[in-house]
Amino acid sequence: MKTLAKIGIVAVVIVICALYINAVQEAPTNDNLEKKIINNYNIYALPLPEKMDFAGESVPLENPDIRERLDRELLVNTYWQSNGLLIFKRAHKYFPIIETMLKEYGIPEDFKYLVVAESALQNNQSPSGAAGFWHFLKGTGKEYGLEINTYVDERYNLELATKVACQYIKDSKNNFGNWTLAAAAYNAGNAGISNQQKRQQSFESYYDLLLNDETSRYIFRILAFKEILSNPKKYGFNFREKDLYDAIPTYKVKVDTAVTDFADFAHKFEINYKILKLHNPWLRDTYLKNASGKEYYIEIPEKGYYKLEK
Repeated sequence: MKTLAKIGIVAVVIVICALYINAVQEAPTNDNLEKKIINNYNIYALPLPEKMDFAGESVPLENPDIRERLDRELLVNTYWQSNGLLIFKRAHKYFPIIETMLKEYGIPEDFKYLVVAESALQNNQSPSGAAGFWHFLKGTGKEYGLEINTYVDERYNLELATKVACQYIKDSKNNFGNWTLAAAAYNAGNAGISNQQKRQQSFESYYDLLLNDETSRYIFRILAFKEILSNPKKYGFNFREKDLYDAIPTYKVKVDTAVTDFADFAHKFEINYKILKLHNPWLRDTYLKNASGKEYYIEIPEKGYYKLEK
């Protein structure tokens, strides 16, 4: 009898454990989300995809060096969970804008993951001074027609910077003949890639080149973001639609004169200075000198999206 009792107890424990595991593996809901956040934390080795491509160009995963380099970036970016989840949230807000422009300029959609690798979809600045979503250096930005000065820095204008990025990528594609090398050149520069091709007598593939640590990781970071963002559940990212960030509808106001005070300018549209700058980070000062009468288009959020204290 004691043996049967013990067996019965073990069976009950097994059932309880099974029910617990099943509950933990369920998709999050409003009711169980807090419980899952506390209990569902595991670290796993990640099975690599059998096949991958960038912009339709095959990744040689049969090569052990290539597999290890991809594995590294998948692990780093899967288990940097806070950053990953923020990228999912921002992607919902910004990818539609970027995808539309890439399509308009004939650039493969996979280049949206390059923006993630560059800036994590933020208007920030790198230690080298590259700025905006696409991380242009001042010299490159000016070379491609962006205005960069004390009052205006169009590297922080997502639409204008994306347009310039498309032009730069197209030039690199024409130079190197494929999209993967064009993406690598976005990191190392066209001269940087070209010099290494000549030095190593290897002109066909990014994957055959020995490059500096940053550029040798660059394409694999892009590939990792493509894989993770395309398969959130596979990599353990759980969220609800309402957890994601939405773009706030705006309209554009043309300005072709100087603006003496952007705080006063904002009040005319029933917003404040902070909100004006949030939607127009390319405006870099409290006023605008515009002696040339250049036309600028300032984004104004539609009414009702911000509740302001009166």
